[in-house]
Amino acid sequence: MARIDCNTSHRIAGMGRFALSLGILAALLLATQSAEARPRPAGSGSSFQANKTFGLGIMLPSPTGLSGKLYLSPDTAFDFGVGVLDLAGPDAFHVHADFLWHPLSLVEAEPFWLPMYFGLGARVADYDRRDGDGDDDINVGLRVPIGLAMDFNNVPLDVFFELALVLDLVGYDGVDAHFHGALGVRYYFF
Repeated sequence: MARIDCNTSHRIAGMGRFALSLGILAALLLATQSAEARPRPAGSGSSFQANKTFGLGIMLPSPTGLSGKLYLSPDTAFDFGVGVLDLAGPDAFHVHADFLWHPLSLVEAEPFWLPMYFGLGARVADYDRRDGDGDDDINVGLRVPIGLAMDFNNVPLDVFFELALVLDLVGYDGVDAHFHGALGVRYYFF
């Protein structure tokens, strides 16, 4: 009788999700080549001034999936993420939404600005803990993200690194705190 190595199948599934995410991002980039970043206001000092409005992209590894950001003002934004958490099992689904504030830019160079941001949000995760009971567990909690975004001036892209404290208030383990870290890229449509 043949045996299936479950670890190998999980790695292959993870590579497939990553390839699909890259394919979707490439399709978005090719479909909207006419978008461009707007000039930033002059004399803004070290406070960040967004020159984009709405972007979509990918992030990985925690979570791995779709990332979106909508600027509400020059220094505030709403972001969201939808994806999977590979560390929690092959069928882990994660959704989060955050309000972000960009109080300052650490670098204001010709090619890009480097704003620091932090915020407050919520997350929901649905996954199987592999505890043998066959049912999914749902965690609901708060997120406190802090990050850096390389916000390009002449192209409608940003590249970001984010670390988020996650405080699950409802879930399998009761109250639980842990960190999620993500690296991502977003293409801005306007």
